[in-house]
Amino acid sequence: MSAPERIPSRSVTTAELLARGELKVRGRIREASNAVLYCSVSYEGREVACVYKPVAGERPLWDFPDGTLAQREVAAYEVSQATGWGLVPTTVLRDGPYGEGMCQLWIESPAGQDGDGLLALVEGEEPAEGWKAIGFAEVGEGETALLVHADDVRLRRLAVLDAVINNADRKGGHLLPAGEGRLYGIDHGVTFNAENKLRTLLWGWAGEPLTAEALEVLASLRDALAPGAPLATRLAELVTTAETDATRARVEAMLVSGRHPEPSGEWPAIPWPPV
Repeated sequence: MSAPERIPSRSVTTAELLARGELKVRGRIREASNAVLYCSVSYEGREVACVYKPVAGERPLWDFPDGTLAQREVAAYEVSQATGWGLVPTTVLRDGPYGEGMCQLWIESPAGQDGDGLLALVEGEEPAEGWKAIGFAEVGEGETALLVHADDVRLRRLAVLDAVINNADRKGGHLLPAGEGRLYGIDHGVTFNAENKLRTLLWGWAGEPLTAEALEVLASLRDALAPGAPLATRLAELVTTAETDATRARVEAMLVSGRHPEPSGEWPAIPWPPV
């Protein structure tokens, strides 16, 4: 389901539309763990579908401060924009029918492309060409299969972004293919913790050298996160000082090692459920 998009009377950016438009709740996404409302938002003759997650609908977590998940979603979008990869749909913080919350552009995946071709369960102990191993999964009583993800440049970029923002919940259902070969990641409420909490399905490149592109992006992020730089100033409005400092440290560590991070062994490496 998606709301119609009307021809604007003037140029209105998607961020402006989401932040200033009239927000109308159309339904609720019930499978989500927190309150997630499907909405339409209209402004200056333009209307799009969006997701609204009010702070009031967040369930408390033991390892994240109460009422901060919406800000973390916005922070993930800001970092994604700074990479130039555009991996997170446009996301803003705004007031809505149920108070302040996160508002994010709705991404409609083409029919039959909800993650198809990105994840798979296969027989054997080694992935086929074009695939990366994640680990073994139990598929029946006493039976296991190898869980794999595609060796896809879009996923690899997302793995780098997740490492930077310390994503504690990168599941298969959070991968949204879109038109023109685009891929988006969503659900970034449990990110930016100062402690290492990286949990993801995208471990296929763990320990491998980062691409030249990734190293260039990380170097740019290092500059953007310097104290007083615009991105650092924006993050300071959304997460704690310690979490901003930890983000800088993660970027620097990846630049020094030149490699994708590996599971720490101190925290479950794969989220549950994985999809």
